[in-house]
Amino acid sequence: NQLTGTIPSTIGQLNSLQQLALDVNQLTGTIPSTIGHLTSLEHLDLAVNQLSGTFPSSISQLSILQILWLSYNHLTGTIPSIIGQLFNLSQLMLQGNQFIGAIPETIGQLSSLQFLWLSNNQLTGTIPSIIGQLASLEWLNISYNHLTGTIPSTIVQLSSLQDLDLQRNKLSGTIPSTIDQIFLLRSLVLSYNQFNGTIPTTIGQLVSLQVLLLDNNQLTGTITPSTIGQLTSLQFLYLFSNRLTGSIPSAIGQLSSLVDLRLYDNE
Repeated sequence: NQLTGTIPSTIGQLNSLQQLALDVNQLTGTIPSTIGHLTSLEHLDLAVNQLSGTFPSSISQLSILQILWLSYNHLTGTIPSIIGQLFNLSQLMLQGNQFIGAIPETIGQLSSLQFLWLSNNQLTGTIPSIIGQLASLEWLNISYNHLTGTIPSTIVQLSSLQDLDLQRNKLSGTIPSTIDQIFLLRSLVLSYNQFNGTIPTTIGQLVSLQVLLLDNNQLTGTITPSTIGQLTSLQFLYLFSNRLTGSIPSAIGQLSSLVDLRLYDNE
């Protein structure tokens, strides 16, 4: 729709409300603190508006909330630590805002979380190791931020994870050799970071992998490990703009599903 104006504070009087979807409008102003009175709310979608201000702390009162979409607004400030009080949350979508600061450690308390999208913000600091406690997580996208440090070793505990997107940060260190423990992984996107070292041979164990984008890093060693031929579901393989050497391995010919292969700008 094309609804304009602000969200009225009187919306907090609708105490039987279970779902509130105001997404894809032109709403402005802040999210009223009275939204915390909607204690029956399970689904809150305010995405794709022009809302500003900070993340309202009163949202932490929505104890049975399962879906929270605040994506693509103009929200600022930090992601508050009280987010960890939303124990029933299965989807947290905050991408496309102007959030700053670190990812709060309390996010590790959201044990029911399946979708976590924090991409396209201005987040800094490291990826908290406690993220490994999110055993139900299927999608993790924290791309297009200013995150530093390494991939935490605990990330391989995310046994339900299917899509991992960390591209366009300032992450460094090596790709964990234990990456094969995330055996359901379909998409691994680490492009435009500062990763170094070799591509782990264990990546060949990720037989469900369809997308592998490792371009624009500082990876060294051979152009692909010999195990790459086991990834028969792989459709996209980007290794360009690294420091890889050697010849193109014959195993690459076993990638029967491949539609896009980019190896240029290596050594």
